[in-house]
This record gives sequence, structure tokens and C-alpha cells, in this order.
Amino acid sequence: MFSRVLVANRGEIAVRVIRALHELGVEAVAVYSTADRGALHARLADRAVCIGPPPAAQSYLNIPALVAAAATTGCEAVHPGYGFLAESPAFVQACVDNDLVFIGPSAEVMERMGDKARAKQEMQRAGVPVVPGTPGAATLGEAKAAAEELGFPVLLKAAAGGGGKGMRLVHDARQLEEVFSTAASEALAAFADASLYVEKAIVPARHVEVQVLADGRGGVLTLGERECSIQRRHQKLIEESPSPALTPERRQALEEAAGKAALAIGYRNAGTLEFVVGPEGDFYFIEMNARLQVEHPVSELVTGIDIVREQIRVAAGEGLSITGKASRRGHAIEVRVNAEDPARGFLPAPGKVERFRPPLGPFVRVDTWIEDGAIVPPFYDSLLAKIVVWDVDRGGAIARARRALCELEVEGVPTTRELALEILETEAFLAGRYSTDFLAEHEGLLVSLGRP
Repeated sequence: MFSRVLVANRGEIAVRVIRALHELGVEAVAVYSTADRGALHARLADRAVCIGPPPAAQSYLNIPALVAAAATTGCEAVHPGYGFLAESPAFVQACVDNDLVFIGPSAEVMERMGDKARAKQEMQRAGVPVVPGTPGAATLGEAKAAAEELGFPVLLKAAAGGGGKGMRLVHDARQLEEVFSTAASEALAAFADASLYVEKAIVPARHVEVQVLADGRGGVLTLGERECSIQRRHQKLIEESPSPALTPERRQALEEAAGKAALAIGYRNAGTLEFVVGPEGDFYFIEMNARLQVEHPVSELVTGIDIVREQIRVAAGEGLSITGKASRRGHAIEVRVNAEDPARGFLPAPGKVERFRPPLGPFVRVDTWIEDGAIVPPFYDSLLAKIVVWDVDRGGAIARARRALCELEVEGVPTTRELALEILETEAFLAGRYSTDFLAEHEGLLVSLGRP
């Protein structure tokens, strides 16, 4: 086991990783920008190093500064969290070149999975169903020809990244020509790569993903699926496990496909395979996130497995203690609470948190970096906290999530708490019958919160 690890991130995920390291008896070194001086993650760590000014490009995305922080503090490994450099092959290689263990997959596997079109090809070879589309990056002419063959609607997607950047739903040939250059420009700005590929749009669709752990020795453990269809601008708002959309037979097939895929690509550490599920229950691979996911606590609550501690153990050279399919129990729901202003179209709302009171009670978990007086800077993601609950069944978990949100107090910045409460109270969510079009189909939720 390592003796000291650098946590190359900020916010709630840095806090989460630091706590896991301490539970394993490992010293944690935090990094912070000048905007995060005095933040919770920097205070919880055994040591903290300032790595630059507020802009992420000059701090949390600054590979030389992060490697120098690890080297000068005597760290043996680096945990990237999620976001920032968590899926950067260049960062992985920089760690390796400086005798630092990267707590995640290899640079080679990360690069292969980061190319969405190439990842689809590998999944096809592994026998995993994929969404029909172009085999790789497509020119405008190739995109038009593919769309005509596949039939509209189709999705334009960035080949080099995810998170909705460069993604466009296209309903006809005229629209395709209009948005192609815009999507390419957005992809270039986000990933330094303008390449786009085309996929058949599955409508209506559910977004379901499978959590995997792999030790690189042939041991693979699947931890069940997470339902992630409640989204805004392709960003997830609420996640739950198990998915109410899957039959036991579909669930087993989906999990078997994910385990087979992880083994086929030689994966190591924690990762997530994302699938789209059609109205008839058919599922198709869309991408793999070669990192820890924001919503990993959902899987932890239903399996009892600490995914972050397993990440660290695997990176330290240990094999998985169990493989195959993790046993699970009950139902878990995660609600993301962001500092966003409903009255301004949910724009990020930085500022000072005057008062913060998290919910308490049985089977309620709050992952956060917020405390009284915390400053939410304008430079980073707007996530304040994740409210995660567990109960023996879905109905109980929904009731507990609503109770927890009602107890949550955040004063000083606007949040998405009220939107989450309204979502949990809709007939569609209560019945488990919803798709990725949920918010578009429930515009009243936004209107009731003062959307212009």
C-alpha cells in the first residue's frame, strides 16, 4: 500500500478521496488554486500545495505543476478524481515518467476509450451491441450519407469527448448542414479535436450505465447498473440504482456485456460503461468513462463496496477480493445540488454560502465540500453537494430523498434543490417511466421555478 498520495482535484471529490486515503492509513496531499485557499479539501489533507491562480488551465489542468507538487512532497501515487485531467492520457504518461502511480487505467487504454468511434469498434469486436452509426469521424458529406442510410433523427457526437459538448440531435438533412460546423467548433474548443461521428438516435431512450472494477489480472467485478436519464443539457441531475426500466433478464444481459467488455479491452481500475436503452428494452453501448463517476455513491450504497478504496488497492498492486457480479440490496438515489439560478435559465451562480445545513437521519449520505462561509468560485463546476439515500425499496428511497432535500438548507446562493423536489414528485418519476427527454416533456417544472 502507498504511504502518501496526491489528490489532483478539488471540491467534493477531493474530500471524498482524502477520506478514503485516511481510512486506509495513507497520507493525503491536496492541491489548490488561489481561489480555493482555505477550502475544505485543503484543510482535511495532511499537506496542501498551491498550484496556481484560479483559471483551471493554470492550476488544476497544469500537468507540470501537479507532477511537481507530487514529487516535492514525496508522493508515490496520484488520484485524479473525475473531471479536469482524470481522462487525460498525457497526464497519465507524465505520472509514469516521473515514477508516480496513476490511480486509474493505463494511458494506452484511456486513449483507446477516449476516442468514442474507436471504442465502439472495440466493443463490436467484443460482441457488445453498439448504436448503428459511422465507423469513425465523418465529413459533412459522409455524415449526410450516413444519416440518410440510418434514417433521421440522428446524433452528431464529438469523437474525442463527452458531457454533451459537440453533441446535436438532428431531425432532417437541412438541420444537419446547419449545425455540423457549430458542433465541430464546440468539439474543437472542448477537446482540441473537431472530429464528429454520427449515430442513430434511439427515441425515446434511457441512459443506463454499469459500474465495473478490474484488477488488470483478469479479475473483473460488476456492481450493477445506474439509471441516469434525468438530465439537463446532457448533464445528469438524478441517478438511481437499480434502474426501473430493466427486467431481471435485461439487467443480467447488460451486466454480462459490461464485464465482457472490460475484460476484452484489458481494463484496470474503476470504470463505467454507458448504454442507451430503447423502448423495447434493447441496449447499445455508447461510451466508456475511464475514471470514477460523479454518481459512484449510488453503486456503493446498494453493494456495500467502497469504490474509491478499491481503486487505491488495485493501483497499489492488489487483486480484487471478489470477482463476477457483486451482490446488492435495496434501492439508492442520488440528487445533485448545484449552485445555479433558476430565474436566469439555471446559469451558474457563484457567491458566498452564508449557511449550510445538510440533511441527517438514517441511510442519508451527503458528499460535499460546502460549509458555512464557503466561497463558490466562478471558475469551476457548480456542484455543491450530492444527496444520496438508500432504502429497502424504490418507494422508500424516493420518500427518503424528498425528506432529505426538504431538510437541506443552503443560504447565500441559489440552488437546484426545488427543481429536484419537483422531479421526485412527478407521476412519471414515481412510476419509473421516464426517458432522457424528461425535462423537455415537463417544461412546467422550469416555469414554476421562474424561468423567463
